[in-house]
Amino acid sequence: MPKEKTTTRKSAKTATKTDGGKKKKDPNMPKRGLSAYMFFANDTRDKVREDNPGIKFGDVGKLLGERWKALNDKQKVPYEAKAAADKKRYEEEKAAYTAQKSEEDEEEDE
Repeated sequence: MPKEKTTTRKSAKTATKTDGGKKKKDPNMPKRGLSAYMFFANDTRDKVREDNPGIKFGDVGKLLGERWKALNDKQKVPYEAKAAADKKRYEEEKAAYTAQKSEEDEEEDE
């Protein structure tokens, strides 16, 4: 004889828990710097799609990775320079953000 199917109901406590106890991300926080590969991928992605019409999303990433690996060090230099500049930008923005955040925290404590 087959067993009867039973349905279980999640408790209201687990159903309403959405944040998982994580701290909310501040939308004013500066964005992280891009890597040299990401600058390369952003520049090359459209060309890969033109060369391969109808290509799947995952396959675009695979081709970009293969092309990045095929580049020699001299060809990667412009992308690495962009990445270094973006990293510097991020560090400056993060320092300013942290200073501003600490000033706001001090004002709240008073």
